[in-house]
Amino acid sequence: MKYSICIFQYPGALGQQVLMIGAVQARNNARAVFTGSLEMFSDAFLSASVHKVGESSADRSGNLDLVTALSKWAFKEVGVLRVKKVEHHLAGNRDVPREYTIMQEVEYAIEIEELRDGKWLPFDGKDVQLEFVRIDPFVRTTLSNKNGRFSARFKLPDVYGVYKFLVDYRRIGYTHLYDVQQVSVRPLLHTQYERFIRSAYPYYASSFSMMVGVVLFSIAFVHFKEPAKPPTAAKKTN
Repeated sequence: MKYSICIFQYPGALGQQVLMIGAVQARNNARAVFTGSLEMFSDAFLSASVHKVGESSADRSGNLDLVTALSKWAFKEVGVLRVKKVEHHLAGNRDVPREYTIMQEVEYAIEIEELRDGKWLPFDGKDVQLEFVRIDPFVRTTLSNKNGRFSARFKLPDVYGVYKFLVDYRRIGYTHLYDVQQVSVRPLLHTQYERFIRSAYPYYASSFSMMVGVVLFSIAFVHFKEPAKPPTAAKKTN
């Protein structure tokens, strides 16, 4: 069907730009919901019925469920996350060290809870990630979830410095979850290095060969004697 009505003014919104209902969450987790009309919250809209094609009876629409879900989300009754507990330590040791050493095995765990029906329950997420950051991430891994306790085990990088255990969880419908734990990673002590480093074997061989060469040269120099020259007869002159 074609319309012959002339448009004298371009509409302010068209196509996918038109939203009957819009929801937004700010960086500080503040929430706002925008609707096209206040009639959306009226009794007539909430109790409206829907006639399905080919059926004479009318079913109740989902307007009430929609408004209820939007209201709970806007007033932070659902979709709210919080950090209950964070811990990190060496693998096999529950004590938290003052500082870590490069290339050590560490374990990290964070407990996350979600607000549901007025109660804080374990968060059932599968995509929470941990980053071990020093300016740039050196390690990025997905945490395994066990009843709201997200944990991971990994090996520290071989670069010392000041690092951060960083969890920055951003998902649509949930509040922004951000947690940082700063730690220091130091180099190996002199007593922690290997006695002989495999990659330095060529240098060890050259050093020992030079020592052997000096000893042999010293022995040859000390015990070497020049052969005695035969005596020559002096010429008689008259």
